[in-house]
Amino acid sequence: MKKKQSKKKTQNKKKKNYSETNAFANLDRTSIPVAKPKRSSSGIPKYVADRMARRIFFTAGIPTILGMSVFVVSYIIVTRNIAEIPPSSTIAISAFFFLLGLAGLSFGILSASWDKEPGSFFGIENIPMNIQRAKAAFKPATQNFEDKS
Repeated sequence: MKKKQSKKKTQNKKKKNYSETNAFANLDRTSIPVAKPKRSSSGIPKYVADRMARRIFFTAGIPTILGMSVFVVSYIIVTRNIAEIPPSSTIAISAFFFLLGLAGLSFGILSASWDKEPGSFFGIENIPMNIQRAKAAFKPATQNFEDKS
């Protein structure tokens, strides 16, 4: 339950009545301009990201789809009495495909060339260089700074 305010407090406060035009007239003038942050060029370029996405689709997407389809195929084989498949072998085969997809994900990211022109088909020569870039990204900023004086 609210307490009633005394008459002294309500009398001291005067209501200011503004018309709609006066109330919103200064709105644009009083707004503080927001400075947009500058984009840093430390991100992955679009052409490199597209190259990574294509490699990831083939090296990680296909094994992952196969890992999920193992359950479906195993179910169809068992329910139609074509063969008797133990559940442990279904899980083992599916886990193999999922692990292959995980390895493909890492390979797809690390094998992408950062040059404008696409690299070789497999991109194995880019893996050591991309590992060095990944290690440098996790170092503190003071270690990445090179004094050029």
